[in-house]
Amino acid sequence: MAKLPIEKMRELERRFGEIEARMSAGPSADVYVKLASEYSELQPVVTMIRAYEKAVGELADLEMLLEDKSVDREMRDLAELELPDVKERIEALESEIQILLLPKDAADEKSAILEIRAGTGGNEAALFAGDLFRMYERYAAAHGWKVEVLSASDGEAGGYKEIIATITGKGVFAKLKFESGVHRVQRVPETEAGGRIHTSAATVAVLPEAEEIDIEIRPEDIRIDTMRSSGAGGQHVNTTDSAVRITHLPTGIVVTSSEKSQHQNRAKAMQVLRSRLYDAERQRADSERSADRKSQVGSGDRSERIRTYNFPQGRVTDHRINLTLYKLDRMMVGEIDEVVDALLADYQASQLAQLGEQQ
Repeated sequence: MAKLPIEKMRELERRFGEIEARMSAGPSADVYVKLASEYSELQPVVTMIRAYEKAVGELADLEMLLEDKSVDREMRDLAELELPDVKERIEALESEIQILLLPKDAADEKSAILEIRAGTGGNEAALFAGDLFRMYERYAAAHGWKVEVLSASDGEAGGYKEIIATITGKGVFAKLKFESGVHRVQRVPETEAGGRIHTSAATVAVLPEAEEIDIEIRPEDIRIDTMRSSGAGGQHVNTTDSAVRITHLPTGIVVTSSEKSQHQNRAKAMQVLRSRLYDAERQRADSERSADRKSQVGSGDRSERIRTYNFPQGRVTDHRINLTLYKLDRMMVGEIDEVVDALLADYQASQLAQLGEQQ
C-alpha cells in the first residue's frame, strides 16, 4: 500500500479548522453556503485523520511503556494485550484514509440518465430490458431517489425496445456508473413450449446528468424537427405535432422525445443531448489519460459484456470482477448493493495500486 501523504493530511486539517472558524464568525449567507459545502466534503476525511493520529499516539505510548523497565509486569502485560488491537486499528484507518484521498470523479455526486435498449433476442430482449428497468427503479426507490421516464418505446410482447429515464438524487452516478455495458440473460421464455433456454441481451448506459454549466450547446449546432407523436411508448393517441427530434450537427447525435407537450419534449431532449455530449467528452478525456492502461471496471466500454443473469440456476455473474452470486431473485427486485459495492471496491483497489506505482 502507498504511504499516507502526511503533509496533505495536515493541510486538510488546517483548512478544516479555518472553515470552522470562518463559519463561526457569522459570514454572509452566500459565503456560509460555500463554506458549509466544503466543510461537509472535508469532514469525513478529517474525522478519519484525527482518529488515525489518536491511534498513532496510543501506539507510541504503549511502545514507550513496554520499553520502560521500571513499569511493573502487570501494566506491561496489559500494554502487550492492547498493542495488536491498536496496530490493527491504525492499518484499517490507513486504508480508509487512502480511499478518501483518492482523486474524486467530478460527476460522482450528480444525478444520472439511465438508457436501456433491447439487444439481440427479439421479444425476450425487450422483456429483459423491462426487467432491468424495474430493477434499477426499485434500487432507486430504496435509496430515496426519484425516477422519471423521459421516453419509452414498448416491446411487442411487453418490456421495452428502449427506455430512457432520469434518476435524480445525491450521488446517483457514483453508485450506478459501473452498470454501463451489455447485460445478458439466460432463461426459458414463457412462449417456449419445449423449455429450451434462450440467451438474449440488453445494453445499459448510465450518463452523468449534465447541467448547462457543464456543457455548452450552440444554437447553430442543432437542428430541431417536430413530428407527429403517439405519446410515450405508444400508449396514448395524440394527433398533434408534439414530438421533438434534436440533431447535434457536429457529432450526429440524435435525441427524440414524444410526450404530449412540445415545450416539455424540447426541454427533455436537450437534457438527454447535453448529458450524451458531456459523457462523450468524459470518455474522450478518460481514454487520453489511460491510453496505456485501462481500469478493468472503469473502462466504460458500452459494447462490453459485463454481467450474465442465469434464471434456471438463480445465478448472477459480473465478468469484470469474477463475482458470482446465487441471489438472482433478490437482485431483480432491486437489491444490487452487493454487486455495486464490490465493483466500487475493485475500482478503488486498482486506483490505489496505480497510486502506489507512481510514488
